[in-house]
Amino acid sequence: MVASAANTGMFPDNQERTVNDKPRILAFSGSSRRESLNQKALLVAARGAEKAGGEVTIIRLSDYLMPIYDGDLEQRDGPPQAAATLRRLMVDHHGFLVASPEYNGSITPLLKNALDWVSRPTPDRSNLAAFDHKVVGLIGASPSSLGAMRSLMHIRWILSKLGALVLPDQVSLPSADKSFDDQGRPSSSRDEEKLLALGRVVTETAARLHLPSSRG
Repeated sequence: MVASAANTGMFPDNQERTVNDKPRILAFSGSSRRESLNQKALLVAARGAEKAGGEVTIIRLSDYLMPIYDGDLEQRDGPPQAAATLRRLMVDHHGFLVASPEYNGSITPLLKNALDWVSRPTPDRSNLAAFDHKVVGLIGASPSSLGAMRSLMHIRWILSKLGALVLPDQVSLPSADKSFDDQGRPSSSRDEEKLLALGRVVTETAARLHLPSSRG
């Protein structure tokens, strides 16, 4: 079942869940808008991950508010609690579904700032702990004709630099303001199939890489 981290009471401090037979996929978007096109696309991909046997956790980065990264602030106060919570979530999952809107040809400040904070080292973990070998599928939705392709190039580079395994499979949705009906379902069956397939391949790849029972 698709779960939300906000309503499950998941992941207390210093406690990690035991390994089970399901790949765990964390899904999040770089948009904070209530009617975000990228969030709608993300939910469809999450269904694909769930259908493939994944245990999916959907979060909104707007629930993990943190100040703009500042080295002096970090030195004085340490990382904000929201960053520590998000980091634990990311460490605990095998793969990510990431939907990235495009702002001025790049990723959003919300997404960039979250990655900046989560990628800071802590006394007990390296700066790559939340990203190392995590399987990532990318989604970009935009009202423009480019379908957020430039932001997808940038987020691919950033996550790869942090050690994630960003799949070549990705979904770009141009003219996305016309891509969903009033219930948030894709208007095009082709778009829906692409999003479902992305969720499936992320889950299946994460299972093969991280679960001993899936390695044959």
